[in-house]
Amino acid sequence: MTEKQKMLQGLKYDSRDPELLALYHTARALMQQYNTLDSTALDTRRQILQEMLGEVGQGVWIVAPFFCDYGEFVQIGEGTFVNANGMFMDNNHIRIGANGLIGPGVHIYTATHPLKASERIVKTEEGSRYLTASKPVYIGDNVWVGGQVVICPGVTIGNNVTIGAGSVVTKDVPDNVLVLGHPAKVVKAL
Repeated sequence: MTEKQKMLQGLKYDSRDPELLALYHTARALMQQYNTLDSTALDTRRQILQEMLGEVGQGVWIVAPFFCDYGEFVQIGEGTFVNANGMFMDNNHIRIGANGLIGPGVHIYTATHPLKASERIVKTEEGSRYLTASKPVYIGDNVWVGGQVVICPGVTIGNNVTIGAGSVVTKDVPDNVLVLGHPAKVVKAL
């Protein structure tokens, strides 16, 4: 089994594997192009997004700068808007539904590590390596994620949800609710 297959199955993997590093470097080159383009270069911006991301729905708008690890594991539904400084750590699948509003500085994490240092750090002749695992993140349709929100690995967010600015989402969120806080909690039905 390759390190990429392990990564997508949520098993411990080596993120410095040559195949994963090649994907990482390709994504970095595409992000650099995207993040330096004039905002009016709409066709070129869309072409880069289609090359970099796994799926880009019609009418997706991502404000630069935008950052991801690999890109190919990110799927964004039609009509979704991602504001500046989005960081999508796609060590596993990140799926965002249609008509989403992703505020500035939103971080979506799929990577996780063993809590105990002795299980996390592997000593090699080249130096230390860190074992990583990953869990997918799914975000439904019509979701508004406020600025500076952090969404943790393995979280599923339902449809028609609003997440208050600055929240840290550590658990699944049902449909049609407002969630706020550290950690985010349901505060009312919508």
